[in-house]
Amino acid sequence: MAAATQSAAPAVTAVIVLAAGQGTRMKSTLPKVLHPLAGRPLLWHALRAGAAVSPERLVAVIGHGREQVESYLAAAADLAHLPIRTAVQAEPKGTGHAVQCALAATGALDGTVIVTYGDVPLLRGETLVALATEHARAGNAVTVLTANVDDPTGYGRITRGADRAVTAIVEHRDADAKTRELNEINTGVYAFDGALLGQLLGRLSASNSQGELYLTDVVQLAAAAGRPVGSVVAEDAAETEGVNDRVQLAEMAARLRARLVRDAQLSGVTVHDPATTYLHADVRIGPDTEILPGTHLEAGTVIGSNCSIGPDTTLIACHVDDGASVVRSHCRDAHIGAGAQVGPFTHLRAGSEVGAGAQVGAFVEVKKAVIGAGAKAHHLSYLGDARVGAGANIGAGVITANYDGVHKSLTAIGAQSFVGSNSTLVAPVTIADGAYVAAGSVVTEDVPAGDLAVARGHQHNSSGWVLRRRAGTGSEAAARAAGASGTGNGAASGSGG
Repeated sequence: MAAATQSAAPAVTAVIVLAAGQGTRMKSTLPKVLHPLAGRPLLWHALRAGAAVSPERLVAVIGHGREQVESYLAAAADLAHLPIRTAVQAEPKGTGHAVQCALAATGALDGTVIVTYGDVPLLRGETLVALATEHARAGNAVTVLTANVDDPTGYGRITRGADRAVTAIVEHRDADAKTRELNEINTGVYAFDGALLGQLLGRLSASNSQGELYLTDVVQLAAAAGRPVGSVVAEDAAETEGVNDRVQLAEMAARLRARLVRDAQLSGVTVHDPATTYLHADVRIGPDTEILPGTHLEAGTVIGSNCSIGPDTTLIACHVDDGASVVRSHCRDAHIGAGAQVGPFTHLRAGSEVGAGAQVGAFVEVKKAVIGAGAKAHHLSYLGDARVGAGANIGAGVITANYDGVHKSLTAIGAQSFVGSNSTLVAPVTIADGAYVAAGSVVTEDVPAGDLAVARGHQHNSSGWVLRRRAGTGSEAAARAAGASGTGNGAASGSGG
């Protein structure tokens, strides 16, 4: 039967994910299953697909790079809700041996056991649900996920009897010429009767060209014993392909990106240019949001409804509330409130919060700062380690001097306060509610509520200076044309005293 989306799978005792391979063709010190795809390691995608059937146990068989894989599994907070156990395959003795290692770690397993792979990232959870459903419906001992492909070179072939039942899986290297003509391949994904699996694993032989224990031989042993062997044909053969090198990794990335964009579109998101839109696997976007060209939405990003994101914007682990807009900006670990406007050319660094209706504009950098509801910082400012109150106005060129070379200190700017252009606020300092800071000030002391702080030098005008010191220049000619005279004594004039 063809794989179909199911709302729920029948009871599954365990999903075993084989992830012990070295991946020599990746030419990397990083284990193959930890190479990223759409923002998450290959193994993450496999585990998430396995979790879709709600197994009692989720088992990862690891080997090469064991310490790195274990560290990832321990640190991956987004996998913490999954009941992941690990089993170690110390030596690469084949897929059958890998499953033996899994059972040695978990003990005997009754009920349905699904086996899949850590380097098959496009496999959908819905496909595993369909596999488990057919396995239970038909009462099979083994159910094989197969696929029909144009070029089956290198894949194990499915052989069937007169009744179309699966009789064996023949590895390409062991297949004769007639068998190699078959186009139905084994994807390596199975549902087993757990008790029978444990029995038949003990009967596997390494008498083959690789000297390994093939999990595929379990299928032949089950068929030879008269136990029912069924199959599910994957609707999309591409989702069953594995990653062996970086060329295939890039190809998988393109396919997954297209899938993720399409899924977003079908959920009510407008994506103006799918070819230049990059979504990571766990990004969530609300309906009626528009994604403009050149937008990258990376792992952990959640966007509400009726937002506008882009063009040329990168959001990494950001939360964007309903109705907000982000234009040509780079934001990481930031929260953007409802109706807020960010950009163009804004940099929101980790720990930044932009309140509802706030506006953060061109060439403003915000680091570990909270911008209150309705506050404005439109141009050319640095707000680091700061708290900006609701409705405050931050003029062009305002800098919070938060670092003294050793410590970073807080700048507090009160609600409805006004900080004039080109002011420097030397932390720690507080501008209280409703206070004003005159343009060009260097503020080193707190400004009480309702006060005006002026912290700048007096202006002095030296009369006739251009006529005396820039004679013969265009400036002198313009000054004389404007009525300047050289009769002054050169003394400075101004408001000083």
